[in-house]
Order: sequence, then structure tokens, then C-alpha cells
Amino acid sequence: MTAAARRLLLVHAHPDDETLTTGGVIARYVAEGAEVTVVTCTLGEEGEVIGDDWAQLVAGRADQLGGYRILELTRALAALGVAAPRFLGGAGRWRDSGMAGTPSAENPRAWVNANLDEAVSALVAVVRELRPHVVVTYDPVGGYGHPDHIAVHERVTAAVEAAATDAYPDAGEPWATPKLYWTVTEQSALRDGLAALGDLPAGWAAPGAGELPSVPDEQVTTAVDVSGVLDAKRTAMAAHATQVVVAPGGAAFALSNLIAQPVLAEEHFVLVRGTLGNVDVSGRERDLFAGLT
Repeated sequence: MTAAARRLLLVHAHPDDETLTTGGVIARYVAEGAEVTVVTCTLGEEGEVIGDDWAQLVAGRADQLGGYRILELTRALAALGVAAPRFLGGAGRWRDSGMAGTPSAENPRAWVNANLDEAVSALVAVVRELRPHVVVTYDPVGGYGHPDHIAVHERVTAAVEAAATDAYPDAGEPWATPKLYWTVTEQSALRDGLAALGDLPAGWAAPGAGELPSVPDEQVTTAVDVSGVLDAKRTAMAAHATQVVVAPGGAAFALSNLIAQPVLAEEHFVLVRGTLGNVDVSGRERDLFAGLT
């Protein structure tokens, strides 16, 4: 398969998720000529804001953060080489649900409260339109347990399966996605990355044991080298300025809690649909498109 013929679809919950978890593979495969599409399911309206400049945009005040985060996402994707954002159902169709048990999770427009059939149908239509060779989404716990991430996992999984059948006949011609991956963080890579950080910026803290999500090394099936596009990933992180701070030198970043996280030179995945291809001596793939012809 030529680089230009490859099609990659990534589905994320909020603006910034695409960069933090998969910014490297987005930039790498765009640079290699693949067709890369990022679909975002909400505007991230319930996010906490770093700093004072945009602090009044939050949901409890002006409730304009979602609109501003469209701009941040547009800038981040441009840094990664993607022309424009794409929102499932159109920008604003579903709202950031916030964390479980909060008032925002009770909003009828919240992504967690979306009509399941409508949400899956919308995702099936995207899959059938784009006909991706690879789809990337979250693992069953959504990486760190955010209800929106878990809902994305469940609905993308259902949509990939349904898109290959005669279900949803009004959503286009069937397409069987060859490979479906979960984006994850390898436990040892996270540990080694944290150990290498050295001194942290003032006010930042090192994470406690188990505070950052990761999966055991043996669960990782695919590790993609993104060292050549880390500058693009850092630029995209910085574009999400209401949500992310990149440390001087670019070795670490933090969210609003100012807990340091390393910027890793590999991004890690678990293959859950399809067949591993071209594995190395470790038994891992080094390319999301490995084995596809």
C-alpha cells in the first residue's frame, strides 16, 4: 500500500485529546502523505481553564469556552498538518459531559446522554464516507475514566462493527475497517519518561504512583516512533493553551492540575480488530498500517 493510499480516522471526545494521545501519529502519517481525519465529539465546554486570559469563558460563567476551543483545535490540527476540525454531527451537536456525578452530566445534550442509535449512526456514516484502513479510539476505560471517553470507545466500537454490515442503510455503503486500535500509554515508557524529566517548572508537581494512566507493557501491540514530529506535537499542545502548558525545553507538559507528564517519543496502541503485521523481534508492530496491502 502506498503512503498516499492510506486512510486513518481518529475519533476523540474533546479538543486537545487528539494531540495529547495521538498527536505524533497524526503528524507522522500526514507528513508521509496519508489521508488523516480527526473527528471530535464535543467542544470541551466543561474544561478547566489555565490562566486568567480566558478564565471567564468557563461553563459556570460566560459558557463560551466551547467556541474558543474550536479555535484552539483548528490551530492544533494545522500544526499537525490537518486542514480543519470535524465535529460529529456538526459543531455543538453534543456537549461535553464533564465528570460523572456532576450537574453537567445530567444535561440532555451531554455526549453521555446522546441517543445511542443516533450517535452510532453518525459514526457509521463517517466510517462509510471515509472508508478508513485504520480507526483509532480509546480503550474501555477511556484512558483515565472520563465518561465521554468511555462513551466514545463504546460507540466507535459499535459503529466500526455496524459499518461492515447492512445496518443503517441510509448511512452509505458498507465498509469493513481492516484495523481498529485503542490509544494507550505503555507503563515502562511512562515510568522512564518521568524519571528523565529532571527539575520541573515552579509550581509543577511530579505525579504520585499510579496517578497517571498506563497499561502493562505486554498489552501493547503497536509502538509508533514519533520522534521526528515532536516539534509539531509540542506546537499543537501549545495551541490548546486553555488546557495545556508545555514546559520550557518541551520534555514535559501539564494540564490545569500542573502534574508533570512526559512528552514521549513513541505513541502506543492495542490492536483489537484485524491482524498484526510486520512485527519486530519484540513481537510488536511499528506501523499502524502494518500488514495492509
